[in-house]
Amino acid sequence: MTSDFFHDSHIRPVHEEGTFLDLPVTTGQLPSFLTGRYLRNGPNPAGPLRADQHWFLGQGMVHGLALEAGRVRWYRSRRVHAGRGRTAYVLRGPAANTNVIGHAGRTLALIEAGAPCVELTRELDSVGIYDFGGRVGGAYSAHPHRDPLTGDLHALSYHFGMGNQVQYSVVDPQGSVRSVERITVGGSPMVHDFSLTAGHVVIYDLPVVFDPTIATATAPRALRTAAGAAVGGLVGRVRIPEPILTRLPGSGAGFPYSWKSSYPARVGVLPRGRRDADVRWFDIPACYVFHAMNAYDEGSRIVLDVVVHPRMFDRSRLVPDEGAPTLQRWVVDLESGGGVSQEVLDDRPVEFPRIDERVTGGRHRFGYAVAYDDDGYPTGTMLKHDLVTGSAVTRDLGPGVNLGEFIFVPRADDAGEDDGVVMGLTFDRARGRSSFVVLDAAGLDPVATVELPVRVPAGFHGNWLPD
Repeated sequence: MTSDFFHDSHIRPVHEEGTFLDLPVTTGQLPSFLTGRYLRNGPNPAGPLRADQHWFLGQGMVHGLALEAGRVRWYRSRRVHAGRGRTAYVLRGPAANTNVIGHAGRTLALIEAGAPCVELTRELDSVGIYDFGGRVGGAYSAHPHRDPLTGDLHALSYHFGMGNQVQYSVVDPQGSVRSVERITVGGSPMVHDFSLTAGHVVIYDLPVVFDPTIATATAPRALRTAAGAAVGGLVGRVRIPEPILTRLPGSGAGFPYSWKSSYPARVGVLPRGRRDADVRWFDIPACYVFHAMNAYDEGSRIVLDVVVHPRMFDRSRLVPDEGAPTLQRWVVDLESGGGVSQEVLDDRPVEFPRIDERVTGGRHRFGYAVAYDDDGYPTGTMLKHDLVTGSAVTRDLGPGVNLGEFIFVPRADDAGEDDGVVMGLTFDRARGRSSFVVLDAAGLDPVATVELPVRVPAGFHGNWLPD
């Protein structure tokens, strides 16, 4: 991404929360089966972004539309406030700004790296910190995955205070924690996503790791070197006690993860229901994965469809801008010890991959992603990948339009894998306007557009919460 990213109208913060009732459908007609809430979360910077300010660190702001019988009952935007609650590792920094999900009758704003979940009301106001009854603590995940057969919510949590471990947790459909297991990794990596199959949990232990020089940047100059050395001597080796952790200097200094070329890249495979000692590790070439499309078991092999960046936060520390991310298929051979084979499925740059989540952990045919340009900026083109034929359908929503993540919603519980719609938020740069757009999932043909009364800043992840 170029420096224009920091001055772009798509990134500028929104200073006012909004409530707008009974919005008109601008074009087309909303399908009657869409009854529920479309919600999306993202960082809302405190002010105009500086050239040294990381976009990831803005305060969470959730934007949502409530749909019913072809109508838009309301659009709302609300800042996420952590409030007060019981949690481990409450550090200065952004309130939950990365994803928003529904589980066990609750609406939860999510973030990773140690900050807690925040529960929201149906109208998106913040209730306060939610920690699954105290058993999961502050560190949760921006990308939990729900098993469609059991309804259990699986998550992989990381935080530099955990030492050389990450935490794997399973929460049942009623919100009770079934299990928590600590997994030993190579140091203190940034694990934004993981993969879940019917029989395995897949961990991406990759060379974007905690950087103590960034974390201690706001310490007094005379103490900065010593503080960095002290933190660096602990991180990735031992778990840091909470009283020390919450007083570390510079916890709000900046985004404290960067590329470390000497850190081995590898994939870990844990059979579901087993322990840390049962993880098998497979080395791979250095790269980084923000998002996994899906994964499934195929006999003694595990098939992983992932969006792969060649590197991340090395020369460019502020935004993902280190080479084109491509959709790849990795196959882990568990039986022969053949390691991990890697194949590029499509050489066009993409990000924000999604599937029909009814097939999470099972064999999938279709995947949806946003096309990116050579500078790492989202375009106005949506791609639908057919992973059986190798073909792809594209839909260009027009020049000067940027797409956010689009999600799939089936027409009915028993509908086919691509029988439904994909939907998300777009931004028209020339007009400075944001819209909610619905496309038919089969051919990506336009179904409906709702032009929003306010601009929505670029954000991360969202979901459909049906009524």
